[in-house]
Amino acid sequence: MTVPTLDAELVTLLPSLRAFAMSLTRQSAAADDLVQDTVVKAWSNLDKFEPGTNMRAWLFTILRNTYYSDRRKKVREVEDADGALTGQLSEKPAHDGRLQFRDFRVAFNQLTDEQREALILVGASGFSYEEAAETCGCAVGTIKSRINRGRARLAELLHMEEGESMDMTDASTVAVMSARPTSLA
Repeated sequence: MTVPTLDAELVTLLPSLRAFAMSLTRQSAAADDLVQDTVVKAWSNLDKFEPGTNMRAWLFTILRNTYYSDRRKKVREVEDADGALTGQLSEKPAHDGRLQFRDFRVAFNQLTDEQREALILVGASGFSYEEAAETCGCAVGTIKSRINRGRARLAELLHMEEGESMDMTDASTVAVMSARPTSLA
């Protein structure tokens, strides 16, 4: 009677491994992948298997551990087949924001005092039109006009197209350029 070699024993256990993998995954392709991963791990660690011990138990343990390790990994993974999520992970270099802010500051300083004041009060400080008008001692329509003309002039000085957004890192700068005032309600 000949003693089967370890690799021959491994091959004879493949159907049992596949059945066990099917019971875990419930999908034929996933079960096949799991068995393949198990065989690769077992084959690369065959030197760690102690002859005379239960190879079936050893293989089933590898398969089971591989299955649960893969499940834990999949919980942390996000499906992104079309790359939409990956495309959103990019980050603009920090120097872009500094350069844009410098350009904004230069343009902002070219506005009239009244326009700068209105934009800072309504855009950056969050005042309502009414609060800004009261602070400046003028009519609400005057504040609205100053803000509108100030934003238009800034867009012109920054060479912005109509509807183009400011990709600034500074929230106050974005607020100054925003078309909607914030109110402190």
